[in-house]
Amino acid sequence: MRQEKQLLLDEIKGQMDKHGTFVIMSYQKVKANLANKFRNEIAKLGGNVEVVRKRLLIKAADAAGLKLDLKGLPGHIGLVLAGKDPIETTKAVFRFSQDNDKALEVLGGRFEGLYYDGKQVEMLSKLPGKDEMRAQLLGVLEAPMSQTLAVMEALLSSVVYCLDNKTKEANK
Repeated sequence: MRQEKQLLLDEIKGQMDKHGTFVIMSYQKVKANLANKFRNEIAKLGGNVEVVRKRLLIKAADAAGLKLDLKGLPGHIGLVLAGKDPIETTKAVFRFSQDNDKALEVLGGRFEGLYYDGKQVEMLSKLPGKDEMRAQLLGVLEAPMSQTLAVMEALLSSVVYCLDNKTKEANK
């Protein structure tokens, strides 16, 4: 392998190892301005978009422990390297694809060391993000406490109302 290709291969493998989570996409109808907009959206989430050659991607994935097939990679291939929140990055990829007439097609991705196909990645993108899950957890923890507090307040206030009514009757 030529030295330039080896450098590219090492860079792609290094990016895959550094980020850990990535999405493999195929793009057909993406013009330069649209691609730049997509890169900026992913960069805001702390991720990165790399356009890669199929054979280099297959070799880099093989070095990272993934088996990819050349036949399963149609069209031009891009690698979306996830940022701080992999689910949010994946959601952004699918949102961008829907907003732009299916310009991108997700072929697969790696999350927490496991490889998923395109349909499984789409299912992962529909999961709630970290902030949503934290809010749901806090809601679950807060509901019983607020209900217990409401019952205790009702008990105390009913005693006060009862005593107030008794004093009014006694004064008559």
